[in-house]
Amino acid sequence: MIIKPEISWSDFEKIDIRSGTIISVSDFAKAKNPSYQLEIDFGALGMKKSSAQITTLYKKEELIGKQILAVVNFPKKQIANFFSECLVLGVYGENKSEVTLLTTSLPAKNGSQVG
Repeated sequence: MIIKPEISWSDFEKIDIRSGTIISVSDFAKAKNPSYQLEIDFGALGMKKSSAQITTLYKKEELIGKQILAVVNFPKKQIANFFSECLVLGVYGENKSEVTLLTTSLPAKNGSQVG
């Protein structure tokens, strides 16, 4: 197992991780790897879109209403014809096609900051 280089506390403080609820899910046919396009409600931060390679472990219908954690302060990233506005967080399984989403253990207000 390779551990990434050590970062400072101030580096970590720059990352804005928030709770959000998935509102809609659609197939992302133009993505290179199997992916979904997600629309996520971050409360006062508004709605953000994301592309997520989570098709191996999750069906579209079971993602609706699921609360997730995401980095919300990255610049937009263009993936094919889609602009991803946040990075949904997950844990890789044995291979990188098996991603388990990070979520809260209890419901949290959309837009709540991880600290």
